[in-house]
Amino acid sequence: MSGPQTPRRKARRRAFQVLYGFEFEPPVNDRALKKAVEDAPMDPDMPESGDAYVQELVSGVWNGRDELDKLVQQHSQNWKIGRIAKVELTILRLALYEILHVADIPLRVALNEAVELAKEFGDENSPGFVNGILDAVAKAVDQGKFEVKKDLSKNKEEA
Repeated sequence: MSGPQTPRRKARRRAFQVLYGFEFEPPVNDRALKKAVEDAPMDPDMPESGDAYVQELVSGVWNGRDELDKLVQQHSQNWKIGRIAKVELTILRLALYEILHVADIPLRVALNEAVELAKEFGDENSPGFVNGILDAVAKAVDQGKFEVKKDLSKNKEEA
């Protein structure tokens, strides 16, 4: 990934990897979910706050995937969830969770971070696909179509 490896970027990357693994071996309960996060390879430079953020992301995305999938379906033109590659779907779920449920993550940061994950883990079409769907959701959030109050014009360097 380009740019500095901030604690949240590292946490986001690790959360993506755990969630992607769940596509093949889903956790049977919250205890198994927590254990999967604990057992995931750790970055020795990530502070404990990063571990807590990984747990928040993984739990929030996994438990909210029905809501997140509905948003993906609504904003992806002519794409059914089952046709979206697991890498892209996992990235979209993660970014949408941050957009909707993590108040201090600006819209542009969520979009940029998702595109960076798509560049690293997806194919050559992944970044554009992910960006297209997330841009549509971000515009809807910016226009007040969700309860979330975030502004597309605001862009913190890294949240």
